[in-house]
Amino acid sequence: MQVSDPNNVKVYNLSAGKSLPEWLSDRKRRALLKKDVDIRRRIELLQDFEMPGVCTSVKVSKDGQYVLAAGIYKPRVRCYDVNQLSMKFERCFDSEVVSFQILSEDYSKLVFLHCDRYVEFHAAHGKYYRLRIPKFGRDLAYHETTCDLYLVGASHEAYRLNLERGQFLAPLQTEASEINVVKVNDYHQLILFGTTEGKVEAWDPRSRTRVGLLDVALPCLTSRTERADPLFGPILPSVTSMAFDGPLNLGVGTASGQVLLYDIRSSRPRIVKDHMYGIPIRSLAFHQSGGPDGEVETSGSMVLSMDANVLKIWNSETGKLFTSIEAGVEFNSLEHVPHSGMFFIATENPKILTYYIPSLGPAPKWCGFLDNLTEEMEESVTETVYDDYKFITRNELEELCLSHLLGTNLLRAYMHGYFVDVRLYRKALAIADPFAYDRYKKRKIKEHIEEERKSRVQLKKLPKVNKELALKLMDEELRNKTKLEEGKKVKSGSTLLHDERFKALFENPDFEVDKNAEEYRLLNPVVSKLDKQRKKQLEKEIKRQAKFDEVEDEMEGKPSSDEEDNSVYGESSSEDEKEWTQEIKRQHRLIQAEKRMGFKKGYDESDDNEVSEQREEASKHSNVRPKFYEIRPGEEFSGLDMSATAAKKRARDAKASLGERLRKDDGSGKVKLLGSIGSREMTFALRKGKKEMRNREALKAHQAERRKLRRSAGSVLSKLKPKFWMGRRVQ
Repeated sequence: MQVSDPNNVKVYNLSAGKSLPEWLSDRKRRALLKKDVDIRRRIELLQDFEMPGVCTSVKVSKDGQYVLAAGIYKPRVRCYDVNQLSMKFERCFDSEVVSFQILSEDYSKLVFLHCDRYVEFHAAHGKYYRLRIPKFGRDLAYHETTCDLYLVGASHEAYRLNLERGQFLAPLQTEASEINVVKVNDYHQLILFGTTEGKVEAWDPRSRTRVGLLDVALPCLTSRTERADPLFGPILPSVTSMAFDGPLNLGVGTASGQVLLYDIRSSRPRIVKDHMYGIPIRSLAFHQSGGPDGEVETSGSMVLSMDANVLKIWNSETGKLFTSIEAGVEFNSLEHVPHSGMFFIATENPKILTYYIPSLGPAPKWCGFLDNLTEEMEESVTETVYDDYKFITRNELEELCLSHLLGTNLLRAYMHGYFVDVRLYRKALAIADPFAYDRYKKRKIKEHIEEERKSRVQLKKLPKVNKELALKLMDEELRNKTKLEEGKKVKSGSTLLHDERFKALFENPDFEVDKNAEEYRLLNPVVSKLDKQRKKQLEKEIKRQAKFDEVEDEMEGKPSSDEEDNSVYGESSSEDEKEWTQEIKRQHRLIQAEKRMGFKKGYDESDDNEVSEQREEASKHSNVRPKFYEIRPGEEFSGLDMSATAAKKRARDAKASLGERLRKDDGSGKVKLLGSIGSREMTFALRKGKKEMRNREALKAHQAERRKLRRSAGSVLSKLKPKFWMGRRVQ
């Protein structure tokens, strides 16, 4: 059991608490009851008071002895006997129950309206009869005087089924396109139909004619919660629920979340109560302050109006809220136990919620022990003696300059500190820290400013991982917002910064982008759309917002955001493509040079000059042999002998023929050619490469191995050769 006090009203949730599985043995159940306090304190008012999946509706029989609930899945109805506090029977259906009605005083006569247009009648022993109606039904009501069952739904006709004769009668023709709800007044037998057009039609069952029309939509549209469609104008709130409070008072719930209370003698509502949620009112009921005997005190009646989110209980005369009940599940249906403070709520959960409010009325007779239980709980709640005292430690005592009170009656030693009167503590705190109120005031002002800033666009702080990627995504968001303001189309979809699936990309270091990878260095110039100037501007903006709390006004002469965007992104697409192409080529050349020189330093745009100087220095001192057309700086004439003797020798060798030069060759395989321009000499080797030499040696080894393993076929061939004798072939 859970106790809450919204609006200083005690509300007891009897369904709160843990439930035990059915497969547990009695021994395990007793062990859990000893260990778990929540299980020991729970109150199971009705045993197995739940559904397998969802409960759609719940009702109490007229004699108050049986509680019936319908739900899914599978579609079924369960009947609970309050005298035994347990389930009496359970019956399953072929389709879901939209609504049902109890025709007798107990459970012996029931009628169910299904979602597939079938109407099913049940007796005490089980299913009795089944028939079908022309249109899909939404609600049904039983008129006891004439034994007529009224069925309404997606049609303007209200079907009449006479249960005494067992046949359909002529339907009632209404002006509505569809009918949502039907109610019968038990005092004067007036039948009311709530339509989708926001009207209530009153019919007399004796003459079968309409005797009144009530427009509910007009007061709803004139209130402050008016809703309108941009094409078709105001949306008419349809009638979703109705309830009678005596012979003259009528409550109407609409699809716009409003409840209107009428006197049927007037077309104007007495009170219009808005739930402020804008969702349909699903259930409406009245609670009388009087008991079952005697006259009803209408002036003290309470209205119970429920939508999918909240149940509100308020006074029918003043409209003042008495209390409200909220839960974390969606409400479906409400059933109030007459003349008591208990009611049941069918929800989208398997459990059927049971609430008890002692201030509304006593508990029903079958659970009268609740009154004694709640009284004991209220008496046990007493004010503790420590409410007027403040616990402080020895250090806090010295900070407040109250250490001289040690040993007096003003301080009570307790564990590692002392109890001091809260009034003395507040006075000492005000003296020791006189500027506490000023700090409190500044903090409140700062919180108020931060709340107003939420409506404006703000750049978030850069994450620790993948800062450049986050900076690019922030820039794209700003550009998209400017496009939206200008009326341009923007691609829909959430960015990586706001998608929870990619949250680890900016938090987990394992997802850090490797800038030294070849793929990144070749792909980054094309993927990157954020130039250096824009990047610096965004970094400055982020630092400024992190440093200053107040937003500075824009200075005169400073270009606007549009001008900045135009200045930053003013280049044409062709120039961008040229820059990207040049950047890719430059990166490719750097990667190849690094592979040749063994230089493994990664490239970074921020230290472009430093990296290029290091690369040039590394290329000068590297031992890699340059290509034949490359000449190192300062080595243009390093291989030439500039003496006079060498010059005469070169002139004499230039006049010699090719044969003489080959005879003078030392057999090393090098051929020397003297050019006609200048005295330069070019040499090149004729020998094969190492790879080709290895292949040739492997081939020779393979052939030698085959010669060893080869067997001669000469003896076989000699036998196959034909023999000739005297010029003839002998076989």
